Amino acid sequence: MIPTNPGGLELSKALYEAPFVLVSHGTEPDPILNYGNRRAQELWELTWEELTRMPSRLTAEAPNREERARLLNQVTRFGFIDNYSGVRISKTGRRFRISQAVVWNLLDEKQMRSGQAAAFHDWQAL
Repeated sequence: MIPTNPGGLELSKALYEAPFVLVSHGTEPDPILNYGNRRAQELWELTWEELTRMPSRLTAEAPNREERARLLNQVTRFGFIDNYSGVRISKTGRRFRISQAVVWNLLDEKQMRSGQAAAFHDWQAL
């Protein structure tokens, strides 16, 4: 799925076009999505501009946001989690369940947390 020993541009293109969802957000008080590959944009029915301006909490319906916040707190404490599942919602209100997601902390050059990312390949319309 990803080229062996890819260079910067080659890796960027491979991740953007990957058959799995890859998203990330920063460390703002209400974190904003700062990346979503093509599959993520399709799933949440968002353009790049919409996605990169949206608070990541809005990827989940209001009743599911508390569960999502607990998940992200666990990731902050332990570095990552795997096998996460939960219900998400697209811009048009289409609901879907993600499963077998991996969520991890992103670190900068000084090993300081600079955000969180998630990847998953399994989702199902509800």
